[in-house]
Amino acid sequence: MTTLALGPQWLDPDYLIETFGLLGVLAIVFAESGLLIGFFLPGDSLLFTTGLLVTTEVIKQELWLVCVAVAVAAIVGDQVGYLFGRKVGPALFKRPDSKLFKQENVEKAHEFFEKHGPKSLILARFVPIVRTFTPIIAGVSRMNYRSFIIFNIIGGVLWGTGVTLLGAALGKVDFVHKHIELILVGIVLLSVIPIAIEFLRARSKAKKEAAEAPAGPAADQQGPRGRHAKR
Repeated sequence: MTTLALGPQWLDPDYLIETFGLLGVLAIVFAESGLLIGFFLPGDSLLFTTGLLVTTEVIKQELWLVCVAVAVAAIVGDQVGYLFGRKVGPALFKRPDSKLFKQENVEKAHEFFEKHGPKSLILARFVPIVRTFTPIIAGVSRMNYRSFIIFNIIGGVLWGTGVTLLGAALGKVDFVHKHIELILVGIVLLSVIPIAIEFLRARSKAKKEAAEAPAGPAADQQGPRGRHAKR
């Protein structure tokens, strides 16, 4: 099976699995779930391809074992991210931008966490970039540890096993085998939709605030002049 490389070859799910095997998949899931450097990794398409390759016996391990291993890697990754956030704290928001770190990503994850609360740990699993930073933000915010563990486990199982099982189920469909590259592109596009929506909302909000900002001071200045003119 050949897939379309969605970017550099080393980010192509098929290449990654062929080169590093299941251990590589688990390492990537772990890194993307809670390490700052993992935000660019192909989580969704990688898990889908993993499930598909298990069904076609390219990956020899049992499907249930793969699902358990992926879920554990995702949960442990978030755990590390949470502990890192607790240790680093507010300093994370002052960290300068670099090629692999953008303050904008932290701010997006913080807004996502503030908007959805603890359930963001589940929702963020299905949103690239945000899923990497959300557990870190939870640690920075010192979210109740017991609540974090509960939502972390739920999110890790739903995402890790859910996307893998979806790939395994669709891997039995001939259409998927013939158009796997289109399927992977579709998965990437679907995962990017929430980011695009949030970007458009933020852009619209910024424009609205910019348009309303001058109105206040101008009105205050015109008010006294208008009253004096009447006098």
